[in-house]
Amino acid sequence: MAENKKVKLEKSDRFNIMLRSQFLQGSWNYERMQNGGWAYAIIPALKKLYPNKDDASAALKRHMEFFNTHPYIAAPILGVTLALEEERANGAPVDDAAIQGVKVGMMGPLAGIGDPVFWFTVRPILGAIAASLAADGSLIAPLFFFIVWNVIRVAFLWYTQEFGYQKGAEITKDLSGGLLQTITKGASILGMFVMGILVQRWTTINFPMVVSKVPLAKGAYIEFPKGSVDGTQLQKILGDVAKGLSLSPEKVTTLQDNLNQLVPGLAALLLTFLCMWLLKRKVSPIVIIFGLFAVGILGHLVGIF
Repeated sequence: MAENKKVKLEKSDRFNIMLRSQFLQGSWNYERMQNGGWAYAIIPALKKLYPNKDDASAALKRHMEFFNTHPYIAAPILGVTLALEEERANGAPVDDAAIQGVKVGMMGPLAGIGDPVFWFTVRPILGAIAASLAADGSLIAPLFFFIVWNVIRVAFLWYTQEFGYQKGAEITKDLSGGLLQTITKGASILGMFVMGILVQRWTTINFPMVVSKVPLAKGAYIEFPKGSVDGTQLQKILGDVAKGLSLSPEKVTTLQDNLNQLVPGLAALLLTFLCMWLLKRKVSPIVIIFGLFAVGILGHLVGIF
């Protein structure tokens, strides 16, 4: 293909894609999660890069695969993908596996960055400032939060998408040198560390079965007075709680207490491995989700969970 016939995504095209990417969660589903919103965002690029309808349809089909990450962190991944699709449309040896590999390799590690940065840092800080303004009776408090938050959010989407687009072009120039494979491998390793943190943080399994009951000596637990409690007595009770005295005259040890002393989070880790094994066996994610619901409900009814 001649140089002057090369197709290129202009800045206006990329800006339009950034705007559409804000609907990434628009058709979220339990099977492929954000794939519909991702495809919606990238459609204008595919139409321009592949004038032939069959080529455009094939490109859209490969972007209907599973995709899920933080909705804002998707921007740099989208930028890299745009660069790869552009190079492929211009004849570069970029196959479907390379494009999908970059998406999958980046979405996991980057997903763990989005929550701490946006939900746990930027948004609470802006909310606290807005709440302080509102407490002083300022009418601009809600406007401050709305405007500043969206300026930060849109700016992040645009500039990180552009950063990904520029870096994506560099990746395609070194496909034979293994840069793409190196980046994907490094992202996968980082993703494993992030997944290990998220499993402990977001997965909770509790086994309330009582293993033992040991009577406590007098003075090791709080003796609640009979009848009503006055202020002095309540103050003493709260002080005893702060000292670590037991609320009951016997120490109850559950199976979960023993597991926490041995390996905290072991049950959650084993459940994660089980789900991974089922997915490798081609079990549908929907079946796994409903299976977890059923096991959890039955386990609660019989007192296991």
